[in-house]
Amino acid sequence: MAFPNRPRGVFNPRFKKEQQQEHRTNHMIRVPEVRLVGENVTPGVFNTNDAMKIAQDQELDLVEISPGANPPVCRIIDYNKFLYEEKKKKKEMKAKAKTSEVKEIRFTPNTDDHDFEFKVKHAEKFLKEGDKVKAHVQFKGRAIMFKDRGELLLLKFADALKEVGALEGMPKMEGKRMLVMFAPKSQKAAKKANDIGKMIKEDKVKKEAE
Repeated sequence: MAFPNRPRGVFNPRFKKEQQQEHRTNHMIRVPEVRLVGENVTPGVFNTNDAMKIAQDQELDLVEISPGANPPVCRIIDYNKFLYEEKKKKKEMKAKAKTSEVKEIRFTPNTDDHDFEFKVKHAEKFLKEGDKVKAHVQFKGRAIMFKDRGELLLLKFADALKEVGALEGMPKMEGKRMLVMFAPKSQKAAKKANDIGKMIKEDKVKKEAE
């Protein structure tokens, strides 16, 4: 692109800025025709110069949003405001896509009520922040004889978290510990959680009866 009245080799900041733009705007759009869409115009195909005149009359920018279309699709908007909104959306999406961590909650077969409630509050906090929770009962030595007690404890824990956590399966043994996994509850997981909740209640009644 030639710039009149500028000595060769002299740096032009405007040209540098245009090279870094994600979208072509205004005079950078060099096709003969564009398709206008959006709130500020009557949609249709326009001569590019006419489209730029419409943008100038509204003190806005002609922005190419779909360069691969035939003809390219443009909108008449405030480009700086558009970039700000795009940046804001990306930031929000990045925040929502926070990598989920797995937080561990540990019990023993003899965990008392006070400690149990303390661990429930911690688990609720983790789940509300979008993290998964792995809860396990650790059996040491002869405590392995109390597997049923550990299972009841984990089922009770699942019942306490039913509003915020979706249980991913029934308690299972891994070596000398019994564990369960919870995921942050979503609408998608609600049905599965309710089904598992029914299984938990039935299992609790059965074990307490024994």
